[in-house]
Amino acid sequence: MMRNLLLLVALATVATCRPRTLVILENVLTKETHSSFLADLGEKDTDVTYKYATDSSLTIKKYGERLYDSIIVLAPSVAAFGNALTPADFLDFVDAGGNLLMTASNKVGEPIREIAAEVGVEIDEAGTSVIDHMNYDVTDEGDHDLIVADDFTKTKVIVGDSPAPILFKGVGMAADSDNPLVIDILKASQTAYSHSPDQDILEYPLAIGSSLLLVAGMQARNNARVVVLGSHDMISDAFYNAKTQTVRGATKEAGNRAFASAVTDWALKRNGDLRFGAVKHNKVGEEPSDVAYRITDDAEYSITIEEMQSGKWVPFQAKDVQMEFVRIDPFVRAFLVPDAAGVFKATFKVPDVYGVFQFKVNYDRTGYTHLYSTTQVSVRPFRHTEYERFIPSAYPYYASAFSMMGGLIVFSFIFLYHQDKPKTE
Repeated sequence: MMRNLLLLVALATVATCRPRTLVILENVLTKETHSSFLADLGEKDTDVTYKYATDSSLTIKKYGERLYDSIIVLAPSVAAFGNALTPADFLDFVDAGGNLLMTASNKVGEPIREIAAEVGVEIDEAGTSVIDHMNYDVTDEGDHDLIVADDFTKTKVIVGDSPAPILFKGVGMAADSDNPLVIDILKASQTAYSHSPDQDILEYPLAIGSSLLLVAGMQARNNARVVVLGSHDMISDAFYNAKTQTVRGATKEAGNRAFASAVTDWALKRNGDLRFGAVKHNKVGEEPSDVAYRITDDAEYSITIEEMQSGKWVPFQAKDVQMEFVRIDPFVRAFLVPDAAGVFKATFKVPDVYGVFQFKVNYDRTGYTHLYSTTQVSVRPFRHTEYERFIPSAYPYYASAFSMMGGLIVFSFIFLYHQDKPKTE
């Protein structure tokens, strides 16, 4: 009996460790039109809860604590969320470390636009679409708003390796130039613009060309992630199973499914999440200890870094991780060399300056969570018994001391034994 009870407790503990994801649906039809996306989401080792946008029991926090690790909003045209949820509640969720993925469309509602604007992404007005007269799909109905896009970010951790062109039909977005945290995940081509297909262009559009975003992301300073998809249809079953063909190109399988899966993995922190483990430092040839270093010692530093890939922690591999040995300013900056187990090491000589120093690793790259580690150590000067008997750099001082003594002896001998001849009248 006790054994079964312990097994149940262990299983409950494992279950509670799984990430919790809330999916907010616009209506009942969304489960049918986006069944493939929701099926893929269910295979991502996360506990998924489904709610409708207007559900009166819709809650994302309780007693000041968030109930979920991530929220996916598949309700682009919602005018108001149930249970009096406001855009500010979703922004508080992000401030508390939660992740957020939203879809928009050419019928986008004000709550979605307001949330996006607060994270540095401006969504164009309802009724507008992304139009491209040069890169539309052959199945377009005449407005040229069913486009083929392939201008992905170079950050592979977000979009994967060599993503295929995707079908897009939705609203355009623009990044806030004052927000350096916004990531251009997918941009429109140089010939695209955002406007209403049924109206003449009398004013300058929200954005044109490569400044027009189709998919935008943002990683906050607390490592929370937000992704805004400009198209609700791009993750639908119809687009998942479609083929792409521009008027000047060959027919290809649409890469919507693989792209959506990769972006969702990044948004849910199943990819690109970094953590560090054991941090060790010691004098070369000695065991790690807290003993202060002596100036000019040879020191060794190591840190274990892991990366989340497809929901599993694996050793991180990179050649641009640096360690700094800092006392106000860096005295030493060295690249860390990784091994197969993700242990990054560097060997360096302690500077000829004593004081309180820090081993510091500050790794901040697009697509990865910010990694920051500091370890404080002391550096002391030589003790008076540790200096060499004769220091080569002090030879001039030795020579000056002995020359003074020799000069004193000569002066004393001359002063004592020299006698001037008496003057004669």
